[in-house]
Amino acid sequence: MKYYIGIDLGGTNIVAGVVDENFSLIATASNKTNAGRPADQIAETMAQTAAQVAEKAGISMEQIESVGIGSPGIVDSQKREVIFASNLDFYNAPIGQLLEDRLHRPVFLANDADAAAYGEFMAGAGKTENGQHISNMVAITLGTGVGSGIIINSKIYNGYGFAGGEFGHTVICLNGRPCSCGRKGCIETYCSATGLITTTKEHMQSNPDSLMWKLCDGDLDKVDGRTCFDAAEQGDKAGQAAVEEYTNALGEAIVNAINTLQPEIICLGGGVSKQGENLLRPIRSYMDRFCFDRFAAHRTQVRIAELGNDAGIIGAALIGLQAE
Repeated sequence: MKYYIGIDLGGTNIVAGVVDENFSLIATASNKTNAGRPADQIAETMAQTAAQVAEKAGISMEQIESVGIGSPGIVDSQKREVIFASNLDFYNAPIGQLLEDRLHRPVFLANDADAAAYGEFMAGAGKTENGQHISNMVAITLGTGVGSGIIINSKIYNGYGFAGGEFGHTVICLNGRPCSCGRKGCIETYCSATGLITTTKEHMQSNPDSLMWKLCDGDLDKVDGRTCFDAAEQGDKAGQAAVEEYTNALGEAIVNAINTLQPEIICLGGGVSKQGENLLRPIRSYMDRFCFDRFAAHRTQVRIAELGNDAGIIGAALIGLQAE
């Protein structure tokens, strides 16, 4: 049996997992990142976490084929450096080499959204309905922001300078909502959970009699990504309008991705994706109206991601397989 370790390097926590050759996650361990420390100190904590998870899995480090890291920020996967990650205060940090020096195992590095996409591709949503593996996929995570990863010809694609594939920072509304990236009208400002909450609040403020006010006890600070969906299911017109505005925006973003790349599958993860068919149904309708591939024999499928929070760990563990 072959084993791999994947490390999800976050601004708050370092989470490591052992993944076997069947792509199953068999053990996890975590430690605090304590972001702001020098890269070599964080690499030391990562090495300790990797050793802990190997022990929990009942294997030695010598049994580990390779180790992969999923890191936020712009990542040079060839040099195994984090070019820039604001929440880690990393600038050209050679984190891959630093960890390899400590573990004496081959270490690979990818952006965290790319790692999650690769995890879904290898072990989650990346198969056709008859179980056949695909070659091209886009994974979109609808969380606080909008993360995305692109798989082309079974490998992560991240652009000429390792900063590509950022669908969340593609504009869908010129001079629209301000985005943290400095632009206005980005997909992230409309399609993230944060964007959904903003849309919900706008509809509530325009409709003081909406059921959504009751669902959040009359407190706008209690509005979450479920509020408008829950109200819409109960027949609330304002809730239905908020859901329609949100799913139209997300549908537009997905159509753009399909018209650009036309992968076999686009999978949606993150908290908003828990709406399942209530989210997918209007998006598929939007695709049927506006996707260029509606004239083609083979069409992109949109589906819900399968691995949840484990996608990044599993994907990081397996990124070394791209080199084979």
